[in-house]
Amino acid sequence: MYAAIAVLAGLGIVAHLILRFALEPVTVGWGVSRADIPLLVVLALGGTPLVLELAWKALHAQFGSDLLAAISIVAAVCLGEYLAGAMVVLMLSGGQTLEAYAVRSARSVLNALAKRMPNVAHRKQNGSLVDISLAEVAVGDLLQVFPHETCPVDGTVIDGHGVMDESYLTGEPYKISKAPGTTVMSGAVNGETSLAIRADRLPVDSRYARIMQVMRDSEQSRPRLRRLADQLGAWYTPLAVLLALIAWGASGSPQRFLAVLVVATPCPLLIAIPVAIIGAISLCARRGIIVKDPAVLEKIDECRTAIFDKTGTLTYGEPKLTDVIPAAGFQADALLADVASLERYSKHPLSGAITRGAEEKKLALHEATEVREPAGEGMHGVLGGRPIQVTSRKKLLLKHPELASTLPEMTGGLECVVLEAGQYAGLLRFRDAPRRDGALFVKHLAPRHHFSRVMLVSGDRQSEVQYLADQVGIKEVHYSQSPEQKLELVRHETAAAATLFMGDGINDAPALTAATVGIAFGQNSEVTSEAAGAVILDSSLTRVDEFLHISRRMKKIALQSAVGGMALSVGGMLLAAFGLLSPVAGAVMQEVIDVLAVVNALRVAFPPKVLTDFE
Repeated sequence: MYAAIAVLAGLGIVAHLILRFALEPVTVGWGVSRADIPLLVVLALGGTPLVLELAWKALHAQFGSDLLAAISIVAAVCLGEYLAGAMVVLMLSGGQTLEAYAVRSARSVLNALAKRMPNVAHRKQNGSLVDISLAEVAVGDLLQVFPHETCPVDGTVIDGHGVMDESYLTGEPYKISKAPGTTVMSGAVNGETSLAIRADRLPVDSRYARIMQVMRDSEQSRPRLRRLADQLGAWYTPLAVLLALIAWGASGSPQRFLAVLVVATPCPLLIAIPVAIIGAISLCARRGIIVKDPAVLEKIDECRTAIFDKTGTLTYGEPKLTDVIPAAGFQADALLADVASLERYSKHPLSGAITRGAEEKKLALHEATEVREPAGEGMHGVLGGRPIQVTSRKKLLLKHPELASTLPEMTGGLECVVLEAGQYAGLLRFRDAPRRDGALFVKHLAPRHHFSRVMLVSGDRQSEVQYLADQVGIKEVHYSQSPEQKLELVRHETAAAATLFMGDGINDAPALTAATVGIAFGQNSEVTSEAAGAVILDSSLTRVDEFLHISRRMKKIALQSAVGGMALSVGGMLLAAFGLLSPVAGAVMQEVIDVLAVVNALRVAFPPKVLTDFE
């Protein structure tokens, strides 16, 4: 609506000027000239809905910085100052249009959640597969989940072996192996093999549906941010009205009342601040930061509690080989070379970490023969005539319980066990690697950005979360957190102080919405991106620091533009109060002030020499 009114006002003012100065003046009746007709159209079609909207807000005690504009429009019509009124309509609707730019709909998050779920499930029925709607799925139904398909319900695998990506639901950074007897979650993405599952819950009761419900609840209780323009307008508006009334009372001229209000129209608030915000949005986009909600640019500098999810934020979200522990009589590098020679033929989630580990050490790989990967039994092959097997501790001890005392003690993270020629040869350990700059970033939050608390909140296991917290220097740790628990924790912290939450999984979406400012990492989840106020496309902590600095600089320049513009407006109001400015002259002066404020606000779009300070 605002954009249409702004266009209408602009065209109406141009038409008025053409009719007024290019053609002979013609009076059409009731003291109205032909040149006034476009202005009356603007005031009727554009000014009326704006005034009604602001009047409704005033009746509900919602007094914003734009209330002056509504009073000015009404006064201009009453006094026949149609040009001044139309210019106020243009300024007000233009500012509101800029203010609404890039503001997302809360409903888009739920739409994104719904789009991820399949519309049908494949039910096994009388020896064949029948496509049914999710509403028809019953507990106990046998369903087939095709490769790369999203699992429709929580269930148990009945037949098939493969992997599922549950990272955006659980916070676990790895693809999870699936075999008969293992559980699957709705919303998880299947790998490259088809799985037969038994439905253990109805779709409406499954994990994914519960996340959607938590998301709805968090949307309804989203914190309402008091915008910078309203904070400044809280004292500026009554000051302007009081001065206008004094000028009217002292002079007896209602034109002075209108002239003061026209000059006082808070366009530095209505236009300069949104221009600064849009400049910051533009600069962020060039730095790989997508701002979904402009309000976060104003609020992030006020956040005092930083809350990190683990996977994909402070870690890279993929396993990394951390330890090679050879058995007696074996060498670490030789063991790693043997395992990598076999694992390069596998698509197991850990095989890439193994081969990368061998590449980093520049180990020569061997030719492997008879390579096979029986479902649920690990990797088998032959290297130089020696059989080699890579399996898990659990599967090894089922066949060789006598090795229990030989194996190293279990720690956090993942591991695999290696057998060569039937003999225990060693063990490889893996962890989700911390980001190289994680500790530096966390350490600089307090001195540089005034954060008083830093927290790590994750759905992962205690050992994994504590390991990362120790690596990056975070003392306050919460582990094994469900989306509901994350949401409750963030709500509690946000009630105490402004919060910045950073995450990348679907399980983070409710918390991202509930925090004062939510930042999502990466583009892997549309749901998370929609729930966040800003999205860091390349999942870099450096970009988060840049965003903090862009926000602080934007707020500083916006305040310069707004406060400086209002100071000039107060000077103009005094001139109008003493009869030295007519309403139209006041509108022109206000436009000059607007230009100065906007030009200053445009500086936000141009980056300073330094945008980060923690490297």
